[in-house]
Amino acid sequence: MKIKIINQSITEFDGDIAIVNLFEGVKTPGSATGAVDKALEGMISKLIRDGEITGKLEETVIIHTFDRLKADRVMVVGLGKSDNFGLEEIRKAAAAAAKQARKTRAKRVGTIVHGAGIGGIEPGVAAQSLVEGTLLALYEFQEYKKSEKAEIKEFSIVEIDKAKLKGVQRGSELGEILAQSQNVARDLINEPANNLTPTMLEQRIKKIIKETGLEERIEYECLDRKELKKLGMGALLSVAQGSVNEPRFIVLKLKNPGKPLISLIGKTVTFDSGGLSLKPAANMGLMKGDMAGGAVVFGTLLALARAKPNVNVMVIIPAVENLPSGTASRPGDVVKAMNGKTIEIISTDAEGRMTLADAICYAEKENAEIIVDIATLTGGCVVAFGDITGAVMGNDLQFIDRILEVSKSTGERLWQMPLFDEYKEQMKSDVADLKNSGGRKASPITAGIFLQSFVNKSKWLHLDVAGKEITEKENSYKPKGGIGFGVRTLFEFVGRCLTF
Repeated sequence: MKIKIINQSITEFDGDIAIVNLFEGVKTPGSATGAVDKALEGMISKLIRDGEITGKLEETVIIHTFDRLKADRVMVVGLGKSDNFGLEEIRKAAAAAAKQARKTRAKRVGTIVHGAGIGGIEPGVAAQSLVEGTLLALYEFQEYKKSEKAEIKEFSIVEIDKAKLKGVQRGSELGEILAQSQNVARDLINEPANNLTPTMLEQRIKKIIKETGLEERIEYECLDRKELKKLGMGALLSVAQGSVNEPRFIVLKLKNPGKPLISLIGKTVTFDSGGLSLKPAANMGLMKGDMAGGAVVFGTLLALARAKPNVNVMVIIPAVENLPSGTASRPGDVVKAMNGKTIEIISTDAEGRMTLADAICYAEKENAEIIVDIATLTGGCVVAFGDITGAVMGNDLQFIDRILEVSKSTGERLWQMPLFDEYKEQMKSDVADLKNSGGRKASPITAGIFLQSFVNKSKWLHLDVAGKEITEKENSYKPKGGIGFGVRTLFEFVGRCLTF
């Protein structure tokens, strides 16, 4: 879909659908919607009086223009209550409008920038959210089943104020980069595990980097089992040893030596059966999404590389497959991590933290000053927060506050959990330095405590996004399947780290 910026009145847009908006409770439309209403001889006002247009968030009403405008149809999308209006409401309104436009088989769609007028939001930021909501909503995974849905060929952002054009253009371009990068993460999450083993993931990542023309910008390295063993990554290898599919430890760098090194680490279990601590059969197929953390940090890297901010970033994707076999790890085994700490395996289904432990040690060996890991780590996070909110923990309150602030603007909700010393008791082992599981009680927190024990000097954040990797029900700009939760938040967080 081609995105264009046009400097004109929405009343002059020549296409299949022209999109305007309305806040809930407004009786007399103004600005662009008012101009369209006037051209339609008060039709929008009449539909408001008749209760057919309410302005409720994500409501869409289509009106045929019968040649009173150049566009064949006008769509009025609801923005909700003005008191609650923000960037997430722009994304949701844009998503609703885009999906409805596609249903009508529109090819050429034009829209005003929601929120950039009476909404009071800076035009560039509003345009970014508009494009994000549109492209994320129209995403489909079509690798194995082609869609029969119509495709919007041309999407025009129509802005009458010439002074706003530069900001709208800039915001639109960034929104496109972020949405496309998140959709790459979605593609990887949606891929069935038989077609995305660790080796296949490595090949796929190299292919995407080449296709996006980022080979010169992104430095690439991949460590195999032999090299991981040499580095002493016994925790990660204990997870990989049950599968015939070889582990791959993928390291991607955007170098800028004058800036602090930020390491983004994503849990990447390409399929998680639970190992010998076998998961229940029901819904096990969704465990193809247990590599969502790796997909998200890769998507974030693509966005950073394309937007070219002045950052020094190392992305680590420790890819393994967790399967039961005669060579698989057993509950009761003791293994040694890269930093020399010994770990008693209580559950082979507490595998993600084992891979992350060695990845954190590697990041510190590379002198990362800031480490952020993101992982579909614990069922306890799903119990606590469902499919809406992720948990955040860490050793630096300033960084926790900053990522919580960022999540409010991106709509990827996060909430802090504590790492009190008292929880360390649950992780004590009689035979090793620590256990890999503290049981059901406070499981997201004890998983964080486990990871914290491998952080020596870096500022560190841990995001548990279990339950946010895949949705089985379409919701706003989240179609069924992989979500890519975290790409936009990590992108913005990395950018803000430059101010520290």
